[in-house]
Amino acid sequence: MNVKDTILEASAKLLAGRPDSMMSGGSTAYPDNSAIIEILYMIRTAVFPGYFDELFGANPSDIRHQSLLENIHRELSGEIRKALLIHKGGDDLFADDVTSKLLESLADIQQLLYKDAEAGFEGDPAARGVDEVILTYPGFFTVFVHRVAHFLFKENVPVIPRMMSEYAHSITGIDIHPGAEIGECFFIDHGTGVVVGETTVIGNHVKLYQGVTLGALSTKSGQKLAGKKRHPTIEDNVTIYSGATILGGDTVIGRNSTIGGNVFITKSVPEGGVLT
Repeated sequence: MNVKDTILEASAKLLAGRPDSMMSGGSTAYPDNSAIIEILYMIRTAVFPGYFDELFGANPSDIRHQSLLENIHRELSGEIRKALLIHKGGDDLFADDVTSKLLESLADIQQLLYKDAEAGFEGDPAARGVDEVILTYPGFFTVFVHRVAHFLFKENVPVIPRMMSEYAHSITGIDIHPGAEIGECFFIDHGTGVVVGETTVIGNHVKLYQGVTLGALSTKSGQKLAGKKRHPTIEDNVTIYSGATILGGDTVIGRNSTIGGNVFITKSVPEGGVLT
């Protein structure tokens, strides 16, 4: 068999081998991963004017800033429409409404992120300023992505929130499911290897170090566990040191607790507890 025939046969087999679930939409219906990444960076530029685009300056009424928001709306609503074609049958109004709601909420997300950046600066004596946290810290970048992805997740946008979170995971080594609930002033120091599961609830002023896992006790039941509380609750003012593993939906780490490095926890820790 010559090369041309080999290619024709291989192509036919690969196309025929697609699962039935893909047949209706086809590959062009799926959101574009590169477009989602570009949208994230556009949102970051809009949320932090002057940090990532020297042309903006710091004036939020600048016409270029308004143009950026228009681009975000157009591109994101278009990608949401692609996701809906497969998961909900398509709804242009839903895509436009959700994207508009995100733009309306960006100021609130911005203020949360400034609090996160401040917590990063206050919690790390190596930081030279809040600007350094915003510009360079991988933990902060991941939290930025999470706050955007979480908003879309709560609005029942399919696929795209996970695409966003997995992009952050791929470049920082920090894996936060977009469903996780995270309060104010959240800081991840160093960050590599951190895992935060879908039903995790994290309060305010919580600090995690590298290698922390907030996970499920067991996932052997697979989809039967979907929608159930599988991951721990971390209350306010908790510090969790590197390598700690905390598992289970009934596990609660009480406020003002300190969890030492490399511990394995499957039971709740009372308020003010110290576990080493």
